[in-house]
Amino acid sequence: MNNVAYFEIQANNPLESARFYEQIFGWTFERAENVPLEYYKIITTGMHGGLFKRPADTPPLNCGTNAFTCSIQVENFDTMAEKILKNGGKVAMPKFAIEGLCYQGYFLDLDNNVFGIFEPNTNAK
Repeated sequence: MNNVAYFEIQANNPLESARFYEQIFGWTFERAENVPLEYYKIITTGMHGGLFKRPADTPPLNCGTNAFTCSIQVENFDTMAEKILKNGGKVAMPKFAIEGLCYQGYFLDLDNNVFGIFEPNTNAK
């Protein structure tokens, strides 16, 4: 628990980006219908991953890293969120359910780096 267990690639055009990664690395993508945004599971990397429609503007060039986002699997989302906030972190995207899979959310660390946490839960709605 509390290990990086998942990564995401945000894209302005998810289908185009999926084709790029398919051509480069041979990854296979599958559209997930139970997620509240345009989302594709990466099913061939050996690690859980996804590619989805970017929910905010793309950071400008020459302003630091525009990178994959890693999510850390936690035992209890709410307890961990409270701990993050208590230690100076901020909410980047509030907790939401990925139906039947988990509760997910995103935070900013002290340097405004984005990271995710998720709590597996087959009852998530």
